[in-house]
Amino acid sequence: MIITQTPLRIGLLGGGTDLPGYYREHGGRVLNCAIDKYIYVIVKQRFDDDIYVNYSKKEIVSRVEDLEHELVREAMWMTGVTEGVEITTLADIPSAGGSGLGSSSAVTVGLLHALFAYQGRQVSAEQLAESACVIEIERCGKPIGKQDQYIAALGGIRDIRFGPGDKVATEEVVLSGAERRALQRQIMLFYTGTTRNADSILAEQNANIATTRPQLDLLRDLAGFAVDRLRGGDVDVIGPAMRESWEAKRKLASGVSNDRIDRAVSRALQAGALGAKLTGAGGGGFVLVICPVERQSAVRESLADLTELPVKLDGLGSRVVFNVLRDIWG
Repeated sequence: MIITQTPLRIGLLGGGTDLPGYYREHGGRVLNCAIDKYIYVIVKQRFDDDIYVNYSKKEIVSRVEDLEHELVREAMWMTGVTEGVEITTLADIPSAGGSGLGSSSAVTVGLLHALFAYQGRQVSAEQLAESACVIEIERCGKPIGKQDQYIAALGGIRDIRFGPGDKVATEEVVLSGAERRALQRQIMLFYTGTTRNADSILAEQNANIATTRPQLDLLRDLAGFAVDRLRGGDVDVIGPAMRESWEAKRKLASGVSNDRIDRAVSRALQAGALGAKLTGAGGGGFVLVICPVERQSAVRESLADLTELPVKLDGLGSRVVFNVLRDIWG
């Protein structure tokens, strides 16, 4: 039996510039961090050759190609595990639809990590991330970027650069213990009560790249500016940069925000937050707020209709937390 634990993430700055339609020509950049909320994947050998997959529904099939869960199907093909297993995925957060916390890519990375480990193979975090990108973008045709796969595999606080071309470069933003705690104390996360399918929003963003180039350039440059300041120990740069970036992000596609989300962001800012935005592609999921500790009570009161989810930063990426390689036929 193998169990993997893969972190979810909050994208601080630069989201949208990791789409290939933009970064291949202009270069993209994001500032992203893993959090202490996880996707768990369990892989267990079965007595027979059937394949059992448990998620929001249960599938029992005899052939990999008959699986409806496309991420599980493609991960099994890629790793060579094609029979006699039971696979279960579990999540710390709402998983019906999109959360905006990178859960789909965390599932893919966690699946690959667990299935490779089941085969007795050790692969690098970078290989896990790139393999997850191949599955989601190339094989499943999702109109998504690459930031979620890399932060899920690598963890920490990451400066991730994309392109020009297809290259990806990642570098951890190393903070002192005091700086890390100061940043973490400013982070607040609120669940809107709704999830969404990001594919339609991202498809519109892809279609709008030519006309939203100024906004995308600004999002990329704000990420770079914040990374430079953060490396110098200025953790207070995130909030104002996020506030400016959200105004640009809202213009990328019609579904990024809505009246309810706009009101929540405005209320948080009026209560004293330095920055607020919706995580992920938009449309629903979680509102991320950056706020000094002394103003957080006022922000909580202003967002009393939303559910707060306490979070901490996670310095690690996907990891195997349980590994018993025992052949029941051995």
